[in-house]
Amino acid sequence: MEPKVFKAMLHFVYTDALPQELEQDGDDGDGVEMARGLLAAAHRYKLERLKQMCEEALCRRIDVGTVAATLVAAEEHRCQALKAACLEFMARPGCMKAVMETRGFEEMKATCLPLLVELLVKQLT
Repeated sequence: MEPKVFKAMLHFVYTDALPQELEQDGDDGDGVEMARGLLAAAHRYKLERLKQMCEEALCRRIDVGTVAATLVAAEEHRCQALKAACLEFMARPGCMKAVMETRGFEEMKATCLPLLVELLVKQLT
């Protein structure tokens, strides 16, 4: 766990609040990375409220550049609402082609074959 993620987790434990950078909506890459790191920590340490808050923060930050990695994180940490939001975003007209050109999609292809199958089924139905 990165030190900044650990610090943010401690902040949550003592204040029951997300760090300021996650409270605000936005498409900054640091916020997405922080939310994914906190999601992993929350899943690992069974902090369900933090997990839900990170899931909501990531849902607000879905875009072409982040959706594939966020989908993988949703699958790894059993976040069904986040997974559904990612699949819905990717199913939008024109989005899938753009997502397929990202580095995150390449990484998803290499590590998460079941997600690709689910994504294809969603695209075909």
